[in-house]
Amino acid sequence: MLSVTTHLYERIVASMLDDLKAGRLRPGDRVPSEHRLAATFEVSRITSRKALEVLAQASVVERSQGRGTFVVRELPDLERVGAGLGLGPEPAGAIGSSVAGVRSGLIGLVLPDFNDSYGLHLVYAIEEHCTAAGLDLILKRTYGVRHNEERAIAGLVARGVDGLIVFPVHGEHYNPILLKTVLDDFPVVLVDRYLKGIPAHAVVTDNRAAAAALTDHLIALGHIDIAFVSPPLENTSALEERFEGWSAALAQHGLPRRAEFTLSKLLSTLPTQFQPENIAADQTLLEAFVKGINATAFVCVEYNLALELVAIFEQLGQRVPEDVSVVCFDSPIAPLASPLERPYFTHIHQDETAMGRLAVGQILAQLRGETSVNRSYVDFHLIAGCSSAAVRRSS
Repeated sequence: MLSVTTHLYERIVASMLDDLKAGRLRPGDRVPSEHRLAATFEVSRITSRKALEVLAQASVVERSQGRGTFVVRELPDLERVGAGLGLGPEPAGAIGSSVAGVRSGLIGLVLPDFNDSYGLHLVYAIEEHCTAAGLDLILKRTYGVRHNEERAIAGLVARGVDGLIVFPVHGEHYNPILLKTVLDDFPVVLVDRYLKGIPAHAVVTDNRAAAAALTDHLIALGHIDIAFVSPPLENTSALEERFEGWSAALAQHGLPRRAEFTLSKLLSTLPTQFQPENIAADQTLLEAFVKGINATAFVCVEYNLALELVAIFEQLGQRVPEDVSVVCFDSPIAPLASPLERPYFTHIHQDETAMGRLAVGQILAQLRGETSVNRSYVDFHLIAGCSSAAVRRSS
């Protein structure tokens, strides 16, 4: 008998086990297709597919590509199968899977890269919560290259992972392999950013609100000439929303958003572009940018861009924060720093640990047959550091 916490796919499994026990299905019989089961039980195909996969894992049915799914010739103990799947009282000594819907026990994590400024604690959290759920993690770095991301996703799916957690690469166009995987109802969760118009589970920061908070902080210090510095924004939800947050905060305070105060074509902080020659090229752009405007404060969407900007000001003989303020997203925290010690950069701290925990939770929910698409937001905190100060009034 099913418990009150039954998941949708378990209804199908329990019904088919009952049909086998009652003789309505016999060894060698062809079982209904995914489409027919989905229609009969009024569920999605991912749910009916999962039910058949669970029965195949339990050696009750066997699936033959191009022919269909059939009851095995020699059935196992159906009572023990039901108990092992949590569908009845468990016989003594029976050991059931701790995660419903698991076949391989593997989860794939695909991300551009990670370091101590952002990503490291996300990886820690995902690994920790996968381990707690009895799952093993396979990590693939794409280095920000879409072709690498395509190969990683296709390879992990071919290897039989139960689900994917993907930190999508920055890019002007979406990855077709990732889109197909999502649209095929494979368990996928996106982290850090989502794909606009694509019904994929995602765990993200409210980047619009976070960028607005940084801008509000500068305005509260008396800054009204505030510039925005970023890599290209197109098709990267996190960056697009940070731009929107900066713009909205200016508008909220009656300040104009001037096109010349935006620089959004820097490339050196992207994983494959983080090379000395690219940094030098970006520094040339940054130097021309800051010389061409009279901004007193800068919102940088990434930590490494803030570092490059500070280096430019040092070359120009300007002091941070006495002459100009610089704020950013993410910043490494020294592990032995005193709680009273302020970090150098005023920055947005994203809750990577919560992001990793929620991502694994969403994968587990999909494995249980829960199909409603969910976008979860994690908290952020504005950490006041040494890089921002009240605007210096001219005499």
